[in-house]
Amino acid sequence: MDKICKKIASYGLVPVIKIEDVNKALPLAKALCDGGLPVAEITFRTDCAAEAIALITKEFPEMLVGAGTVLTTEQVDRAVAAGAKFIVSPGFNPKVVKYCVDKNIPMVPGTSRPSEVEAAMELGLDTIKFFPAEAAGGVSMLSSMAGPYANIKFMPTGGIDEKNLMNYLSLKNVIACGGSFMVKSKYINDSKFDLITEDVKNAMTTMLGFKLAHIGINCENADEAKKNAFLIEKMFGMTSKEGNSSIFTDGQFEFMKKKYLGKNGHIAISTNFIDRAVDYFKRQGFKFNEESASYNEKGGLKAIYFADDFFGFAIHLVQKS
Repeated sequence: MDKICKKIASYGLVPVIKIEDVNKALPLAKALCDGGLPVAEITFRTDCAAEAIALITKEFPEMLVGAGTVLTTEQVDRAVAAGAKFIVSPGFNPKVVKYCVDKNIPMVPGTSRPSEVEAAMELGLDTIKFFPAEAAGGVSMLSSMAGPYANIKFMPTGGIDEKNLMNYLSLKNVIACGGSFMVKSKYINDSKFDLITEDVKNAMTTMLGFKLAHIGINCENADEAKKNAFLIEKMFGMTSKEGNSSIFTDGQFEFMKKKYLGKNGHIAISTNFIDRAVDYFKRQGFKFNEESASYNEKGGLKAIYFADDFFGFAIHLVQKS
């Protein structure tokens, strides 16, 4: 997977945007960035697409901007000249795909059948679009293709919204989902960019799935930790499990046997995708205590603390099992 596709995977979502008025381009880009998602696939279905891409890439250099619905090599050249960092097509046109591959232009062609997947593999691609996702078999089709095409990753687009988003993102062969559900044309046309920002934030939180996992409470010593755990047991009928460094009560309270991070203790927030969550918060200016990171047996991040305390507590993210 090339670095552009890895970047797309770190976002998890790719807004697919049709811009008919170039004056909407910059406020739309700002709305996406304000929502924590500085990436866009701008379709080449309008006369101002190239100009919109040029404006956004100049004024928002932090954004990853691609060109979508690219059908010809001439459009590839125009899109790249405007500043597009990747090309997306609805179908698999061997001429256009090979043109991009030969020029080292990141290309995500559309596929819906195994034969098209194999054609993409023949040209050296390992990341492709699945379109139209819902109409082409959706999650069931992608699950079926995971076996014979274990090394291929997909970016499904078409018919995806906040209701079925997690069904796709839960698949191991899906790196991101494309869609227009977070950038409604009506909001663009009516210049309601604050609503787009709100929809983007909602989509991000749906994907990341933040949930309170437990609260850790600092104690002076093991005896105090046991005393506190016993009190919670007695009050609420919960059960405790003692570990080396703490006592967990019903999985909700963790009484530390000695003071740990945070003045009062720590709060654990679980997430569907910890790597994406870390990237999401970093884009908003939050910093992490890299030394606090812990990893699973495969080397994947499973927990990490924010660098700062909040209202007397340290906060850390934990990967949902």
